[in-house]
Amino acid sequence: MSGLLNIRQLTKHFGGLLAVDRLDLVIPEKSIVSVIGPNGAGKTTLFNCITGFYDIDSGEMEFAGELLNGLTPDAVVRLGIARTYQNIRSFPNMSAVENVLVGMHSHLHTGALSAALHLPGAVREESEALGKALSLLEYVGLKGKADTLARNMPYGEQRRLEIARALASQPRLILLDEPTAGMNPRETSETTSLVKRLRDDLGITVLLIEHDMRVVMGISERVTVLDYGVKISEGTPQEVQHDRRVVEAYLGRGAAAGLESPATA
Repeated sequence: MSGLLNIRQLTKHFGGLLAVDRLDLVIPEKSIVSVIGPNGAGKTTLFNCITGFYDIDSGEMEFAGELLNGLTPDAVVRLGIARTYQNIRSFPNMSAVENVLVGMHSHLHTGALSAALHLPGAVREESEALGKALSLLEYVGLKGKADTLARNMPYGEQRRLEIARALASQPRLILLDEPTAGMNPRETSETTSLVKRLRDDLGITVLLIEHDMRVVMGISERVTVLDYGVKISEGTPQEVQHDRRVVEAYLGRGAAAGLESPATA
């Protein structure tokens, strides 16, 4: 099976620590796939490898027919992969719309001199970029927040701002690292709905790291489970939920004997 993103035998060490061990992973286009596992399972390391923040030790990563191996993070973005982070990385002293405009840099063509001289092409591109940024803020539920400093926004809104900034790079694949972490139930519901719309409205493929099993089971078409860098299970949410190896990874062997689902954790 071939997908938009194809990972074959991906391996990443940190000294003597094997963080990802010969991982095979296929992400079909226009799908929502979750990667789950206990803390230290290698999930964020996987994201960092895909997006060029870490060099891999061996294996192959292919996106839309192009090899990702050895590419820098900005080159990965230009290919059509965007991401958010487990810890919010907005620019706190910039406004919401300025944060989104930063995400557009890889697709803007105006040079510094043209912008400084306010040449017609530069003015036109700047106006178009501003319009797109405002539309993205509205899309993620932040209409009217354009001029608000990121640091003054509530936590849930900052999370959605990060998604808007990622969308600004026009991705075909977006990697979301725990997008509902720390959210209250209402914020979690709103963010879950937003993630679905990314695929349904925009046709964007979503690869998701998430610890909230209710979100994972409610949104994912496929789930891959990592434990100590090894893929121990893969399938539909229902299949993974009842896999004894997954229960053991989350709750231990003793608990697995009497429990059927890691969702109860």
